[in-house]
Amino acid sequence: MAFPAGFGWRAAASAYQVEGGWDADGKGPSVWDTFTHQGRERVFKNQTGDVACGSYTLWEEDLKCIKQLGLTHYRFSLSWSRLLPDGTTGFINQKGIDYYNKIIDDLLKNGVAPIVTLFHFDLPQALEDRGGWLSETIVESFDNYARFCFSTFGDRVKQWITINEPNIFSLMAYEFGSFPPGVPHPGTKGYQAAHNLIKAHARSWHSYDSLFRKEQKGKVSLAIFAAWVEPADPNSVSDQEAAKRAMAFQLDFFAKPIFIDGDYPGAVKSQIALMSKKQGYPVSRLPEFTEEEKRMIKGTADFFAVQYYTTRLVKYQESKRGELGFLQDVEVEIFTDPSWTSLSWIYMVPWGIRKLLKYIKDTYNSPVIYITENGFPQGDTSSLDDTQRWEYFRQTFQELFKAIQIDEVNLQVYCAWSLLDNFEWCQGYSSRFGLFHVDFEDPARPRVPYTSAKQYAKIIQNNGLEGPL
Repeated sequence: MAFPAGFGWRAAASAYQVEGGWDADGKGPSVWDTFTHQGRERVFKNQTGDVACGSYTLWEEDLKCIKQLGLTHYRFSLSWSRLLPDGTTGFINQKGIDYYNKIIDDLLKNGVAPIVTLFHFDLPQALEDRGGWLSETIVESFDNYARFCFSTFGDRVKQWITINEPNIFSLMAYEFGSFPPGVPHPGTKGYQAAHNLIKAHARSWHSYDSLFRKEQKGKVSLAIFAAWVEPADPNSVSDQEAAKRAMAFQLDFFAKPIFIDGDYPGAVKSQIALMSKKQGYPVSRLPEFTEEEKRMIKGTADFFAVQYYTTRLVKYQESKRGELGFLQDVEVEIFTDPSWTSLSWIYMVPWGIRKLLKYIKDTYNSPVIYITENGFPQGDTSSLDDTQRWEYFRQTFQELFKAIQIDEVNLQVYCAWSLLDNFEWCQGYSSRFGLFHVDFEDPARPRVPYTSAKQYAKIIQNNGLEGPL
């Protein structure tokens, strides 16, 4: 089962989750530094990313892991506040530039191409203090930061992700308040943040396109999270419609403006307008793009980056009158099939990724697709033998092969989450997605390969699975 020649095999990490060095060498505080230092049991056992995997000082150890796997590409994110401590180019931290220059140069020396994410949830606290993603000013702040990064690193970085999972981020940070700034605003601020995230992405794409693309010849997109969604009762019209709404609200909400026409899906606009009217709002709680903004947003991606972890079943659930919230707007109940195996919030449904890829192909005119994250947590955190977890990876690769060969999906990249066990946001260090085990009790933070790492290295070496499908 050989994948197409030149297929990209990758693994990923993000700055706050692995680097540590939270205040080292002039780095400014990020919202996650503030959030975790407040305690309040917002994170498992009040754990923080102050040290994490120690990658700020142990980059060479990460590089050994990357070489051991034989990766073609490595995806990592830049810490905005390590480069620009107050979020602006008014003060530039040279030590931060030096750190990322070393990563990029070391990767290239070893034949590994960097794919760089500009924003992976860790906004500089100074910008949060000025309104963060709820303020229209963030669009210009992000564009200035993006231009700085393109100018500084773009001579060597040819693939960029502007924003990681804007749909998850806007919900967790501003709808539920589980991520910093930590204040829930059901049914309102999540949409406002999403609106600014889309505009910030589009602005930065245009900056790359007009100022850097000709010379640097790179590609820019954003990475959207998507679960696959099935109707609980395939014969129920209301459940079928609920599944369509769920896909519209989680994936198409961001993808349609960027890949199709610059505007939100009709189903999303009409649904939120209807619910807003029922609740006595004079206008929809969903902000509107101007015609000029729609023209700016349309077509601002050079590939379709998607992040899949799991599948859910949905059925129609009428919202109670006056109850505000994202799920209330979608009017769905979400659940799982009792036959599915679960590890934490992830249910193992490998066939869901094939269906999702086919949906993207059919809905978005057969784009080039990168899977920029996919993975599974290790169930037994005391063991390096994760044979069961590897079986889920293996089944996933089988489904990807079918998507390419049978469904003719133009999939060009697979990126495993994650290179290392790391700080998994609110789950702290209790959830281990790494291909390499990290001992967080040992100050040296040793990296040791799980069985999955050894098996993934074979997949990369063979450019696919051995044996028939």
